[in-house]
Amino acid sequence: MISTLRVTTIAVALTSAVTLAASPQSARKPTLIISPTNPQSSTNNSRWKVLFDGTSLDAWRGYKSDAVPDGWRIEKGTLTKDRPVKDLVSKDEFGDFELEIEWKIGEAGNSGIFYRGSEEFEHIYWSAPEYQLLDDIKASDNKTRLTCAGADHGLYPSPEGHLNPVGDWNKTRIVAKGTHVEHWLNDFKLLEYEFWSPDWEAKGKASKFAAWPGYGRATKGHFALQGDHNGVLSFRNIRVRELR
Repeated sequence: MISTLRVTTIAVALTSAVTLAASPQSARKPTLIISPTNPQSSTNNSRWKVLFDGTSLDAWRGYKSDAVPDGWRIEKGTLTKDRPVKDLVSKDEFGDFELEIEWKIGEAGNSGIFYRGSEEFEHIYWSAPEYQLLDDIKASDNKTRLTCAGADHGLYPSPEGHLNPVGDWNKTRIVAKGTHVEHWLNDFKLLEYEFWSPDWEAKGKASKFAAWPGYGRATKGHFALQGDHNGVLSFRNIRVRELR
């Protein structure tokens, strides 16, 4: 009885194995391949262009000048100034882009990051929108959120509560794609707007920019770091990538 049971069990097992091997579903079972890298991540990273790496100002010059303005210096891996100086302008122009930059401002400090700026006018702020940099506590321009840190200077206000204390580093991100613009501060989206929309046009006509008809009209232009205010100002880790 035991021998017969063993023979029957082996026969059933062999039959099941042959049936499983011949099953079409088993034959179509895919092989799992694990990639050691993330191709999408690598592609994104390769698009970044470093504008300041802590060692060189090769990507920068003065406004309507080939030379870096006096007063800007590299100190301990940061781009720094401690007195009023002329603006620093990127050599290259950018249209649709994502810009990342870290900054630290001194007490009562005031500055800005210009984008899509043209050199056809006397000053870059006659053409370029400005991402405001400010000590929101003690700077004289703190009377309205239209000129506080992260604002689109004079047109779109920034909400309070996202700026780090004076002396600490802040991270700014500016995204421009066609007519759409976003201002970010420390990983929080402060505001967004549309160039040339009825709202934008109305705000422009009601502001000081009404005197400069070329303001905000360029679809491509230079970045600039404003330097003509008093106080200590530092930048680091400046990079950009074009958006397609």
